[in-house]
Amino acid sequence: MTPSRFAGADAIERLREEAAACRSCPLWRNVTQTVFGEGAAGAHLLFVGEQPGDREDRAGRPFVGPAGQIFDKALAEAGVDRSTVYVTNAVKHFKFEPGKRRLHKSPNGSEIAACRSWLLAEIEAVNPRLVVALGATAAQSLTGRPLRVGASARRWTSTAADA
Repeated sequence: MTPSRFAGADAIERLREEAAACRSCPLWRNVTQTVFGEGAAGAHLLFVGEQPGDREDRAGRPFVGPAGQIFDKALAEAGVDRSTVYVTNAVKHFKFEPGKRRLHKSPNGSEIAACRSWLLAEIEAVNPRLVVALGATAAQSLTGRPLRVGASARRWTSTAADA
């Protein structure tokens, strides 16, 4: 499914509703729900993580688990109010190893590609000045190609849409 493009104040909410019905990859089968981005619709900063974790899947909100707590602390130390930014993930469903505890498993290229249109639609709707990739999966989704974080850290990179 390709997300529809919307303009206006309710663009993100309408995209969130569409994404909830997405069946473009098999990850949706074992999760609680789709975890879409959230934050200020006109944010100047947009942060992209890898995927929701167990707590995010259960809560239906991004960046609320242990990594989200570290993220919140980093924002606070930088003097950035989280309510002024937009946070999302490259992959909208939690990929995990089944078992007593649902342990995180990295998404593969086809799962990243399946969610890429949602991420690009979020970016279009928010229209931030700066998009920050928090890891290799986020960078791959944004650029359309695998990137090694160590080799790409602290460097400006164009998205595939910009090329």
